[in-house]
Amino acid sequence: MVRWRRDVWGDLRLRLLADLGHVPSHAMRNYFYRRSGVKLPRTSSIHWRAEFYAPAGIVIGENCIIGDSCFLDGREGITFGENVNVGSHVSIYTRQHDVDSPHFDEVGAPVVVGTYAWIASHAVILPGVTIGEGAVVAAGSVVPSDVAPYTLVGGNPARVIRDRNRDLRYRLDYAKRFV
Repeated sequence: MVRWRRDVWGDLRLRLLADLGHVPSHAMRNYFYRRSGVKLPRTSSIHWRAEFYAPAGIVIGENCIIGDSCFLDGREGITFGENVNVGSHVSIYTRQHDVDSPHFDEVGAPVVVGTYAWIASHAVILPGVTIGEGAVVAAGSVVPSDVAPYTLVGGNPARVIRDRNRDLRYRLDYAKRFV
């Protein structure tokens, strides 16, 4: 009975966080995201309609923007560097099923996103991936393996397209109103 209650509360908590994502106030949403365990500095923002697994496993650096309708799976840990831009509808997974397991077991590993990285909209990042400093993941890409620093990748599976300028000095210290 105790385990059942704990499971129900855990599921309800995630549902409440998802519902909170529809509140049109960054300050209120980000306050509750911090209370749920997300390490979210005041200089960073998670836009609306975000969904989470294990929010306490998510660490966001300074001046980061997580776009609207993102899914962040913190079960094995996600760490974002500074000045990271994550576009809308991005999904980052840290666990998946082992296709060779006779019992359909789960396997996983943390995801790390380096400083000045940019993950464009609708990209999917799979467990255990490191997105290097200054790297760019093109829109709609599926990333099953590490991305080298200052590299632009795209496609399914993501492949190197070209190198990126290494002279990056921008600071992502803004948030859209009401989203």
